Amino acid sequence: MIDTNEFTKVVRGEVRNGVIRRRHWSEEEKGRIVAEAIAPGAVIAAVAHRHDLTPQHLSNWIRAAKQGRITLPTETLSFVPIEAEEASVMSPSSSHADGIEIVIGSAVIRVPAGSDARTLEKVVRAVARAFA
Repeated sequence: MIDTNEFTKVVRGEVRNGVIRRRHWSEEEKGRIVAEAIAPGAVIAAVAHRHDLTPQHLSNWIRAAKQGRITLPTETLSFVPIEAEEASVMSPSSSHADGIEIVIGSAVIRVPAGSDARTLEKVVRAVARAFA
C-alpha cells in the first residue's frame, strides 16, 4: 500500500536492468541515418528515436557530415563546403549580375535574384542525379 497525501508524490518511471553498453555504428549506417535525417520534411527527433539515438547524438553526426567526416550514401546529395573567391567587379549589363551561378559537372545553372527556392532545389537535385 502506498500512502499518498498532498505532500507526497508518486513518480513512475522506467527501470532498466542489465548491462548498458555502447552501440557501435558503421560509417555506412551513420551515413544512411544522417541522409534520412536531412531529407526534406524529416524531423531529427523522430529519426533519432526510430534508430534508438538521442537527437543530440544525431545532430553531432549531421555536423560531422557537413565537415566531411561522415560520408552520405551516393543516392543523396552530400554537404559541399563553399569556398569564396575574391569579389570581382561585374558590369551592370552582365546577365547574372543579380543572381548566382551553380556549376555541377559540366552543367551551369544561373539563378536570377528572387528565384523560388523549391524549384531551384528540384533543378539542382535533377542535375546532380544526372552527374552521379
